[in-house]
Amino acid sequence: MIVLDTHIWIWWVDNNTRLTSQHRHWINHYQAEGLGISIISCWEVAKLVEKNRLNLTYPVDEWLNIALSYPGVQLLNLTVPILVQSTQLKDFHNDPADQIIVATANIYKCALLTADSKILKYPFIQVLT
Repeated sequence: MIVLDTHIWIWWVDNNTRLTSQHRHWINHYQAEGLGISIISCWEVAKLVEKNRLNLTYPVDEWLNIALSYPGVQLLNLTVPILVQSTQLKDFHNDPADQIIVATANIYKCALLTADSKILKYPFIQVLT
């Protein structure tokens, strides 16, 4: 399994041109093993819609239900170990959602598929680009 960062998940579901061929390759490669989506990504999508920073083709609740039903997608809930580790990431930036997503990937011992430059520079997480 790999964990998809929120923007990668959105780009994939919406067939956005920002999703590179390499991102598509990783998604196709890992789809049978599992594409983990942190529950915090659902919250991030809803917040982006609330703040008019993301326009979806469906109401947010419908979009989330559709996006979570894509083949291979597995919703990863918050756990105490994830919450604790998210507060203990050495020299990581202050975005709580990113902290939770990185901790989720670490706890599940999975690579994270992201295009986020801050996460890509973080040496304590396995990333796919």
